[in-house]
Amino acid sequence: MTRQEIINQVNSLLEEEFEVEQSEFAPDANLKETLGLDSINLVDLIALVQLTYKITIPVEDLKKIETFNSLYDYIEQHL
Repeated sequence: MTRQEIINQVNSLLEEEFEVEQSEFAPDANLKETLGLDSINLVDLIALVQLTYKITIPVEDLKKIETFNSLYDYIEQHL
C-alpha cells in the first residue's frame, strides 16, 4: 500500500467516522483539534485504525500521533 493510498483511505475513514470534511485535514493539523476528539473519541480513532490496518498501537505510542502526518507515518511504518 502506498503512502497516498494510506492517506486517502485514512481520510475517508475519518471523514465518515467523525463527520468532518476532508478539506479540514491538513498534514500538520492537530488530530484532536481538527476532529474535535475527546478521550473516548480518541479510543474510537485508535480502534478504527487498529481494525482497519491490523496493527496494534501501544499506549506509549499515542503521544507520538498528534498530527495527520504522524498518523499516516505510523500506519505506513507498521504495515
